Amino acid sequence: MKVHFIAIGGSAMHNLAISLHKQGYQISGSDDEIFEPSKSRLAKYGILPSKIGWDENKITKDLDAVILGMHAREDNPELLKARKIGLKIYSYPEYLFEQTKDKTRVVIGGSHGKTTITSMIMHVLNFCNIKFDYMVGAQLDGFETMVSLTKEAKVAVFEGDEYLSSPIDRRPKFHLYKPNIAVLSGIAWDHINVFPSFKNYVEQFEIFIDKIEDNGTLFYCDLDSHLKKIVTEGKNKIHKLSYGVHPHSIKDDITYLQTTDGEYSLKVFGKHNLQNINAAKLVCNEIGVDDKDFYVAISAFKGASKRLEILVEKGNTIVFRDFAHSPSKLKATVNAVKEQYSKRNLCAVMELHTFSSLRQDFLKEYEGTMDKADEAIVYYNPKVIEHKKLSPINEQMVFDAFKKKDLKVFTEQKELIEYLKSRKITETSLLLMSSGNFSGIDLKKIALDLVNL
Repeated sequence: MKVHFIAIGGSAMHNLAISLHKQGYQISGSDDEIFEPSKSRLAKYGILPSKIGWDENKITKDLDAVILGMHAREDNPELLKARKIGLKIYSYPEYLFEQTKDKTRVVIGGSHGKTTITSMIMHVLNFCNIKFDYMVGAQLDGFETMVSLTKEAKVAVFEGDEYLSSPIDRRPKFHLYKPNIAVLSGIAWDHINVFPSFKNYVEQFEIFIDKIEDNGTLFYCDLDSHLKKIVTEGKNKIHKLSYGVHPHSIKDDITYLQTTDGEYSLKVFGKHNLQNINAAKLVCNEIGVDDKDFYVAISAFKGASKRLEILVEKGNTIVFRDFAHSPSKLKATVNAVKEQYSKRNLCAVMELHTFSSLRQDFLKEYEGTMDKADEAIVYYNPKVIEHKKLSPINEQMVFDAFKKKDLKVFTEQKELIEYLKSRKITETSLLLMSSGNFSGIDLKKIALDLVNL
């Protein structure tokens, strides 16, 4: 099979390209920019494009498939030629479905927690030596790639992103997988640039539920009133089972699962993760994993990359990095750290970085999200707002939106770093949250610098 990737440098795209290459597919690709780690990983397998840029000469009639990434545009010259000569063009999710249509497909959806739930399921199945295909939005210990498609596996586990499929397919990705087993973790308005209203956003989850295969199974978090409503009102012939927070206790800054078989200590924490564990357990049980094996496996789960990831720990001081950026994720992360380390000061620092978070009309969604932090700091870069061609925001708008007394707002990276270095990070949980990197900060280095001051 000869497969060409238009925009091969993307996080998901280059992982799929590597997975297919390892199966013996002939892979080619193009992109107008390829950053690390994609560049090195593609080079390792000999499938890094020899030059940057688009080249319609790579599009030939002997290609079996073209996979189109979101980074490309509708007028991409390679795409135009592929359409002209009648090649089969897949979006990323379309291709995943095509390769797994005869397998049991497990799809994890929801505005928050889907990467972690998917990662938990993968960790447990791997621990239990159950073969499976997968796609997940983070790098995990024990898995070389974020995507794997094989001939042998009978189960495929996919993270179900609600963002758009490709430049020529405006359907949300998770609409295309048609799961046999599905999870929905909750609904909290995101991607305002694509879904202009909360009602429109909720409709995408209604469609997802309708696309679950007949006699399939949906596990959903009944703590979310919006989700509970659309699940109970759904008319398709599926099995529905709700879940909440797994019974637990916290002792000496460690969370323990309470089970009929005794206590199991965890390396992760927070009520959101205790919900995620319940969801993962239901899926694993459905696949054939018994409770004992699940609990033994999940007690060793360290978390997905950049999800409450420990950067540095020294004495009673700990520095976390987290991908949190949307209001629901931000609130869950802040609350989780404060509950786990209740006797320590919590300094929470977040960056407004995404299209949604930097919109004037979306800022109000952040009200109350950092209330549990002893000290709350928000950073944004005005140049990012300008680059995204959004209306400017100012520090007062941010302060008014969060409604957090003593909130500090920074717009200069240097000033943020100087401030953090000016306060003693002792007896403290420091939480650094962003989908970016605070305008280029080496978070590991700054964490080490702060705890060693």
